[in-house]
Amino acid sequence: MKKGTILIVALVAIVAICVLWGVGVYNKLVNHDENVKEAWGQVENVYKRRADLIPQLVATVQGAANYEKGTLTEVVEARAKATSVQVDANNLTEENVAQFQKAQDNLTGALSRGLNVIVERYPELTATKGFQDLQVQLEGTENRIATERARFNETVAAYNKTIRRFPNSIIAGIGGFEKKGYFTAPEGSDEPVKVEFDF
Repeated sequence: MKKGTILIVALVAIVAICVLWGVGVYNKLVNHDENVKEAWGQVENVYKRRADLIPQLVATVQGAANYEKGTLTEVVEARAKATSVQVDANNLTEENVAQFQKAQDNLTGALSRGLNVIVERYPELTATKGFQDLQVQLEGTENRIATERARFNETVAAYNKTIRRFPNSIIAGIGGFEKKGYFTAPEGSDEPVKVEFDF
């Protein structure tokens, strides 16, 4: 074989190897991206489940005499705001995830305050089986939310690490793979809880 032919074959082989490598990296990035979207879908599902439980809570409390209308109104309004914030799984930027999280955290706060008021003011209501079952469902849903948020963050971390590593970052840049946002701990969760006993 001539030197020119050997050189051409070598160059074609190098280009073919680079193309195959690029295709492999691209496919790996697509898999990670789809994993993030799947995890986001699970997050949305558990938040929707919680939002769907709120009308049951309202109906249960309204069934009791002299219910706390202001408390329920706050919970219902927070639910409406939380369910109005929609984030496209293809656009999970830090800002969009933070906006979604803020709306959900507001609902969590309103729900927690509402349940505390109901428990304190209406002990006879909290003794009913319907209310107790609802509390168990809400507690289970909050646990699912925490689990799915953690899984989402793990999936996003794997994705973000993959797109930022060299030489994957080259293919990620060409393919339009951008960094995804995480859920963060709610404000004030890093501060110790103050417990005061009034005797």
